[in-house]
Amino acid sequence: MAGHLKITLIDEVSVSVDGSAVPLVSSRKTLALLAYLLVSGREQRRESLCELFFSGTSDPRASLRWSLTKLRKVLNAETQVLLTTPSSVRIDMAQVDLDVSFVRNVHDNPAARLDDLKEAATLLSITPFVGIEISRAQDYTFWLMGECEQLKSLRGGIFRRLAQTPGLSNQEAVKWLRTWARLEPYSHDAPRLLSGKLSELGLMEEARQVADSYLDLMGDQAQPLDLADPGRAAAVPAPADPAAPDRQTIGFCKAADGVSIAYASVGDGPPIVKAANWLNHLELDWESPIWGDTFRELATENTLIRYDERGNGLSDWDVPEISFRAFVEDLETVVDHLGLERFPLLGLSQGCAVSIEYAVKYPEKVTALILIGGYASGWRIGLPKHEQEQREAVLTLTRHGWGTANPAYRHIFSQTFMPDADQERLAWFDEFQRQCTSAENAVRFQEAFGHIDVRHLLPRVTVPTLVLHARDDLRIPLDCGRELAAEIPNAKLVTLESKSHIILGDEPAWQNCMDEIRRFLAKHGAG
Repeated sequence: MAGHLKITLIDEVSVSVDGSAVPLVSSRKTLALLAYLLVSGREQRRESLCELFFSGTSDPRASLRWSLTKLRKVLNAETQVLLTTPSSVRIDMAQVDLDVSFVRNVHDNPAARLDDLKEAATLLSITPFVGIEISRAQDYTFWLMGECEQLKSLRGGIFRRLAQTPGLSNQEAVKWLRTWARLEPYSHDAPRLLSGKLSELGLMEEARQVADSYLDLMGDQAQPLDLADPGRAAAVPAPADPAAPDRQTIGFCKAADGVSIAYASVGDGPPIVKAANWLNHLELDWESPIWGDTFRELATENTLIRYDERGNGLSDWDVPEISFRAFVEDLETVVDHLGLERFPLLGLSQGCAVSIEYAVKYPEKVTALILIGGYASGWRIGLPKHEQEQREAVLTLTRHGWGTANPAYRHIFSQTFMPDADQERLAWFDEFQRQCTSAENAVRFQEAFGHIDVRHLLPRVTVPTLVLHARDDLRIPLDCGRELAAEIPNAKLVTLESKSHIILGDEPAWQNCMDEIRRFLAKHGAG
């Protein structure tokens, strides 16, 4: 068809007509609007689009008209693809080849050709929808994360069928199974099929390595892997060494108001104290696929001290007060109980504000501050009115849905904390949150976070400070990290190339983060 459009959204946005690339507008909101219209594939009301994309502008309808004008130049050069009325907008999908639709069609087609399966698997190996994230548009962000997860959920069906398709060589089958296992390390099927294929081909050493890695990673949740080897019917995890240096010690202490606070120490070296954050559970998060890499890295050269603040984890849940003041007092309680004299203090998210307050109050104790993904003022203070209203709505959802088996309510948090995480880690975090605290306390925590305000303390910080913040953090904007670095005297800001509020161990940004912390501690960590 003359003038037929080919549009890609996976990896990056591109438009071509009959093989020739069409220049795109540089406006990220306009590209996001294009993606939304394409992926939804149906007519949208102008009013809804204004609310979704342009509610923060002075004239949302004018902003929408401007974006649609730019899109007409891209889409309607040869034929009418973008169709508008005074009240609605849609794209004629019959005239568009969209990569997202292609992947979904291949997945749903039981008779898909081998070449199509390969192309779909290649697309699913790429992080989807890069470059169309927009800040301060929470509803769009939730929609985009949902679409990302839907695409990622197709991987298993595509890769499994591809690896088992007649006509695919054993070498190619192993290649695709390795790719699948790399993309979804917490999958059960990927390592099972990969180790089985390697075993079938006589590559027993590598098959055992795959099986052992899977069993070590999944722990009690692992399923037996039959390697079809007479000498070893199934891989069995090695028993844990009770004297292993990475086993933590858990203890308890009492706050001034009688609340029991759980703490843990692990490692051998100078102490580093981590302030509590949303949410903690000393036993669950130490072995977790979310924080495990970070905690183990911090404990390699230091004694890492963590604690569960009141209201969650192993600390008392039934407590008289959950407030910023109480958070600081919990930190004081742990430090005093352990008799710590000089130590660097690490804060994540709202733990940064707690760390700042403590460092100003006890400058003689804190050798250095490390602040990751932090902010100086809570959501009731620092967010515009419409975003405050969204947070209020989340409070209502939390109150009524937190403790249920349906994870949809907790997805609000998990998918903004780590938008690029795979399904297994998102599912783990959903369940982790439910086990960490009650619905009532989850609401009390969010209320307390909303009232945090340490802006007046920033100029009074006298200790060396390292501020790390993800450039595209969907939970706490980079501007919050910039404020900390700008107002704390002589603070150093490092911007991490990630969208995650919780930087995961398999992200390139994670290694950068750990390297920066190590260099900083080597210079400022000693008492």
